[in-house]
Amino acid sequence: MFVFVWANVVAQESFKGRKFEQLDDLLPTPNSFRSADGSPGYEYWQQKVDYKMKVELDDENQHLTGSETITYHNNSKQPLSYLWLQLEQNIRSKTSDTYSSATSSMDNLSKTDIVNLLAGNEKYGFNLEEVKDNKGNPLKYTVNKTMMRVDLPEQIPPGGTFDFYVKWNYYINDRSFDRARSGMEYFEEDGNYIYTIAQFFPRLAVYNDVEGWQNKQFLGRGEFTLPFGDYHVEITVPSDHVVGSTGTLQNPKEVLSSGQIELLAKARVSSKPVVIISQDDAAKNEKSRSADTKTWIYNAENVRDFAWTSSRKFIWDAMGVNINGKTVMAMSYYPKEANPLYGEYSTNVVAHTLKFYSSYLFDYPYPKAISVEANNGMEYPMIAFNYGRPDKDGNYTNAIKHGMISVIIHEVGHNFFPMIVNSDERQWTWMDEGLNSFVQFLAEKAWDPNYPSRRGPPENIVPYMKGSHDFMKPIMTNSEQILQFSNNAYGKPATALNILRETVMGPELFDYSFKIYANRWKFKHPTPADFFRTMEDASAVDLDWFWRGWFYTTDKVDIDLEDVTWYKFEQSIETESRSRPHNKKKSEESDEEGDQVSKLDQYQPANFTLGDYGQLMDSDNNFYQLKLRNKGGLVMPVIVKINYKDGTSEIEKFPAEIWRKKEEEVTKIIIRKKEIESFEIDPERQTADVDISNNYFPRKEIKSRFELYKSGG
Repeated sequence: MFVFVWANVVAQESFKGRKFEQLDDLLPTPNSFRSADGSPGYEYWQQKVDYKMKVELDDENQHLTGSETITYHNNSKQPLSYLWLQLEQNIRSKTSDTYSSATSSMDNLSKTDIVNLLAGNEKYGFNLEEVKDNKGNPLKYTVNKTMMRVDLPEQIPPGGTFDFYVKWNYYINDRSFDRARSGMEYFEEDGNYIYTIAQFFPRLAVYNDVEGWQNKQFLGRGEFTLPFGDYHVEITVPSDHVVGSTGTLQNPKEVLSSGQIELLAKARVSSKPVVIISQDDAAKNEKSRSADTKTWIYNAENVRDFAWTSSRKFIWDAMGVNINGKTVMAMSYYPKEANPLYGEYSTNVVAHTLKFYSSYLFDYPYPKAISVEANNGMEYPMIAFNYGRPDKDGNYTNAIKHGMISVIIHEVGHNFFPMIVNSDERQWTWMDEGLNSFVQFLAEKAWDPNYPSRRGPPENIVPYMKGSHDFMKPIMTNSEQILQFSNNAYGKPATALNILRETVMGPELFDYSFKIYANRWKFKHPTPADFFRTMEDASAVDLDWFWRGWFYTTDKVDIDLEDVTWYKFEQSIETESRSRPHNKKKSEESDEEGDQVSKLDQYQPANFTLGDYGQLMDSDNNFYQLKLRNKGGLVMPVIVKINYKDGTSEIEKFPAEIWRKKEEEVTKIIIRKKEIESFEIDPERQTADVDISNNYFPRKEIKSRFELYKSGG
């Protein structure tokens, strides 16, 4: 089992003096399933699970009933005597560890704390009615909170299959109260619901070569790890509801009007969104209360999950997106409460996301991508639930607009990570959230070069990085044990990858390697080691120091330009060097005590000789010895801005390997004919340096954000 969680103190002490050692002691040994270059091995395998399902929504009681026939394909070399299924709805049961393991304080009780203290509701969670084999014989099963083990009458041999049947029901939770990933939202003004339905069926856990069964309990934060398979799902809802879903609709003539079918055909070839169900149509539907039902039938191939939405309230628009010659439908479903914001932006943002991610990674393989307006954000194959609701009068701020655009890019982007590049979310949140947040950042900049991105820019992660180690854990921490979840699982890995791309590797090498990783592991189950190894293998850049520092520790970047000594070369016939010690003299017109020194020319150079080697040197050269101290512990490239006395400047960059022999302090000599007035470390704030006050020599007064605000700067 590849599970690696470092306690902070252990990590810091263990890596001291070892920042440039290889990662061999942390990564699993390559084998025939996972190669040393980070690619799937020649014996790589993964399981497949197919579902044939029927579900029915009771809108009066917010209740769901369902049944499924599951076909499990054992592609491993191991015979299996039992199967593990996930029962995520049981997180709301009183037996859930989510409630019993939650901690809180009376000093600052949050809404989540109150929900946890109330410890769920007796009616919530899966009610299992039947578990049978394909001949109708009952199967023995054991429910352990959010997991269910089904004991098989005989082993499934390698290459074999097993069919079985499960019937269940459950009450749908109010997601506006418990901030759940799925559920329902009630609209009091018109008495209707929007249902965003996910984790709604007992579904197989992953069995693989790394961990065997991934049957870690679901506590709410560590998301979902699922095998790929094919789905046939029949969804029965009130006949005045509109359903959006994973998969391709199989019976449009039975559930859509002829006018809606014509508009969908028009949307397919349109370069802008076409409204299929207008706001006026949705308003009429809101008043309807049909006693009849309709069954919407969807098929989906090679997906790892399935989700759907249903409501009378939906406005629906769509447009076709050309992905390398293939038309993909970008769609949005939203209530009138989300207009005009959703109508103006949502489907266009979906289309932009599909085009950007496809060009950067690989062509989007599915027939559509849907954005559903909901008061939460969560992703599933081909469908995502996103917030984006203006004020009741229809007005909205730029913050709301950009928040909506960002969440749509993020959740639709999750189709790539982890819906296709199918990492283990239950174990490693950063592998889907962090990688996706990084590509989201690039997509936001492609949408608008001046886009106010939250995650990705190095300066945005500085407040987190400079915080106390007591409130931080390494990125390589299990999903349920992360502190400061947003910063650790989203912001820090996204920033690390941005720095890796822009400052360490360069976009060309990074983009090539990142695309290799995505294509090697699409429709497969990668681990962190597969990512780390692929990025190095495809680039010929040794990045072990980078993974150690950014992913396995809570070190921070703080490079101190502690001192600069200026030397002038002095010709000598003597064979022995007469280098003199640091001769830092102030000019005759010395600053008053306490004043900041602002120019390097207030220091006089110390002369030196090189004996027999003097002939190699130009006597006009100026030698500047920079003394650099790594105060934060995180080794990084050193980027130096050199400001000359003639008013010109240039930037010199030294790779992180400058620290490879001395991790805490190094000196570096810079030779220039022109005299230098000052130096600055990381002038464009590329490395997330947490203290820029020590980046200048001579030292420079740095105004705080408050001082800048007061002065209007």
